[in-house]
Amino acid sequence: ETYSTSNFHELGIDNVFVQDNMSFTAKKGTLRGLHFQNDPMAQAKLVSCTKGTVIDVAVDIRKGSPTYKQVELSEENKKMFFIPRGFAHGFLTLTDNVEFRYKVDNLYSKEHDRGIRYDDPSVNVDWGGLLNGIEPILSDKDKNGPTLDESDCNFKFEGDK
Repeated sequence: ETYSTSNFHELGIDNVFVQDNMSFTAKKGTLRGLHFQNDPMAQAKLVSCTKGTVIDVAVDIRKGSPTYKQVELSEENKKMFFIPRGFAHGFLTLTDNVEFRYKVDNLYSKEHDRGIRYDDPSVNVDWGGLLNGIEPILSDKDKNGPTLDESDCNFKFEGDK
């Protein structure tokens, strides 16, 4: 099983996933993110890496709660990472030819699609020293993204919901 509603329900994850996505990244050192969708089209994600290895990052961007979580996902460890709504998401490929899969609980909306810079000093994500002074491979969207303070992020922290 790669997904079971009853198993996730036991973990307190009751999201109804409506879409599965897959991305392919050819080159090691590619950084994707940090991405999110504003309300009312926010998305929770359940992510995994089915080929290769990534460092996956979730940043809590709800005003009043500046925290983040980082985990390594790979085809070997078969871990999944649940990312709630109100978090930005990104990953750094540690190998070539990465397949990355994610389930989302809301459809994609170009109008609500947003991002913040991976190197925003106010977010201070530790990419694990993996870049070691090397410039990551970035899309134009990720190169030119705003900082969190410059973004129009519309999430607010309301306790541990």
